[in-house]
Amino acid sequence: MVEIEGLGPLVATHPFFTGMDPSALEIIVGCCANAVFKTGAHLYRQGEPADKFYLIRDGLVTLEVYVGGRPAIAIETVEAGEIVGWSWLVSPYKWSNDARASGTVRAISIDGACLRRKMEADRVLGYEIYKRFLPVMARRLLNNRERIVELATEPAT
Repeated sequence: MVEIEGLGPLVATHPFFTGMDPSALEIIVGCCANAVFKTGAHLYRQGEPADKFYLIRDGLVTLEVYVGGRPAIAIETVEAGEIVGWSWLVSPYKWSNDARASGTVRAISIDGACLRRKMEADRVLGYEIYKRFLPVMARRLLNNRERIVELATEPAT
């Protein structure tokens, strides 16, 4: 007989939540669902409502931006053990970029509205989430800036 395991152990062992209090993890798991994306599928699209984020379990996700009707510009590739999506934390809760699966991606989807409500009710949980997201946000913004400089200094073709 196959025993089906809940999402709790998957969330608890994801690097983003390493060391988090087990009772806090139980609260978070209530907002989680499994997600699978095939090659080329969007996890989310720039400008659409930002209502979740993803713990990447397997595969690669390319973060892309669009500027002035040009083709998408790849800014960063995110791999297993990382997260994508932080716009659900910041009003007006709209995605600032696209996230596209580069191959099959297995992830845990976390409902942002659900988690925001729980963070509002439990400020300690909210603080823990923000503590974990701020370094990711800072790193991604730095990567974006470096990629912009790289693109701006490439010779014109």
